[in-house]
Amino acid sequence: MNHLIVSFPPRLRARIVLPASKSLSNRALMLGALAGGARVHNLSDCDDTRAMSLAMTQRPALCDIGAAGTAMRFSTAFFAVTPGRRRLTGSARMLERPVRPLVDALRRLGADIAYAGCEGFPPLDISGRRLSGGEVEVPADISSQYISALLMIGPMLAHGLRLRLRGEVASRPYIEMTLALMQHFGAETRWEDDVIVVMPKAYDPTAEYRVEADWSAASYWYEIVALVPDEDAEVLLEGLSAHSLQGDARVCEFFETLGVETTFTPEGARLRKRPTQHNALRTDAEAEIFEADLSQQPDLAQTLVATCAAMGRNFRISGLHSLRIKETDRIAALRAELAKTGCIVTEPEEGTLAGHFAPTQALVAPEAGIDTYDDHRMAMAFAPLALRCGPLRINRPEVVTKSYPGFWNDLEKLGASR
Repeated sequence: MNHLIVSFPPRLRARIVLPASKSLSNRALMLGALAGGARVHNLSDCDDTRAMSLAMTQRPALCDIGAAGTAMRFSTAFFAVTPGRRRLTGSARMLERPVRPLVDALRRLGADIAYAGCEGFPPLDISGRRLSGGEVEVPADISSQYISALLMIGPMLAHGLRLRLRGEVASRPYIEMTLALMQHFGAETRWEDDVIVVMPKAYDPTAEYRVEADWSAASYWYEIVALVPDEDAEVLLEGLSAHSLQGDARVCEFFETLGVETTFTPEGARLRKRPTQHNALRTDAEAEIFEADLSQQPDLAQTLVATCAAMGRNFRISGLHSLRIKETDRIAALRAELAKTGCIVTEPEEGTLAGHFAPTQALVAPEAGIDTYDDHRMAMAFAPLALRCGPLRINRPEVVTKSYPGFWNDLEKLGASR
């Protein structure tokens, strides 16, 4: 599929079954495999989770995880403690994404890992074996996926793991998510100031876990409610609860400021416009700048930046340093695609995006469409902009299969055309 044209009806009433959390699914798959067959229910049906499942269950000698960054990091640690020789590789973009901090830490724990291409990047040749473990130090501001990968193999190490985090911790909710799941599967962990201690205790093979709905996927529905002209808009997102392990559950707090209120029911989260919210591009009451630090929720960046730009809402969003090494350089991609719609977004300092708009700011649907850069979140964050600029062309829309395969079908159910 080369492109599709997205347009929305003016009235919004929807009940959506969200995909299961990709973050939880991938962690649970690895923990289940390390436990020797613990059962995981309601797995995400997306490209990344399928790649992770292949690595954990089939464990091929040549393991190609495609564009799945989480699967690359987690599988690197998993194969390091799993007997056998394997080459771990991925897509062209994956071979450009650094993995050195994780490999260095694993090597210090005794792992046998060699670079099969460029130093510091996949592909990797891994010879799995029992590792002795002990203490290792890593920068706290590296990707939380490196830290989670190390933590999850901790119980498998002969002497356990003492993981010292140097500096300010980034994406801490993802680390806490990992520790909570590890404990669910029988691990013993604790914090000692800046050190996470993992005891050498085998995971429970009888454990079972059911994956909850994905809060990252929910963010696009918050964006749709914020931008739709229907003041009585209502969306029920099934399976979401106020008590979640996912750091992206904070999306409901961020969008409260942007005019969307959340009510939790036994069925899920009900989204409505706040009674004081109006459909004007920007009112005097909304002129205050929207500010957020997303160092703990970087996957919400595209949603919030696109929403603010479409609303003409001045914003300053920081904590975006990790966006440079995602599926694409998300900072550059956001700036380039929003510029096509007439919205100029600046990077006043590294890891910060800002937008300042005239009260009459209006979006333009670019004739060439929105490019998605092989990035699922670019497609889903930009599609709702059709609510403000009219029919919008999305190029390479199939990229959504990475995390939310049913996204376009769900839009059709509410009457959007494509």
